[in-house]
Amino acid sequence: MTINQAAAALNAEICHDEFNDIELSGAYTSDLLSDVVANAHDSGVLITIQAHKNTVAVATLANIPLIVICNNRPIPQDMLDAAKDEGIALFRSKENQFTVSGKIWDLLKT
Repeated sequence: MTINQAAAALNAEICHDEFNDIELSGAYTSDLLSDVVANAHDSGVLITIQAHKNTVAVATLANIPLIVICNNRPIPQDMLDAAKDEGIALFRSKENQFTVSGKIWDLLKT
């Protein structure tokens, strides 16, 4: 599954288009950013409600190319700018983390 395929399947808002459409290898759902650094998979999706610039920094450290912000949380401009600068795709979903995680799980199994 690529980043653009994930966007289509999730019916998520793509917050910017300055990223490479790469193949995703996994996913991690957490709101504790230290947990993400310690346990997330390279080239995976981060599913969270943490809509702030530090989330992008953590994604960069963990080599995560896609962040999905759930519950339709507002995304601040500094987070959007950081994601663009790092080439990290940033999506916003109206759905909760459980639902998004299940959809990503299904997509990764195929």
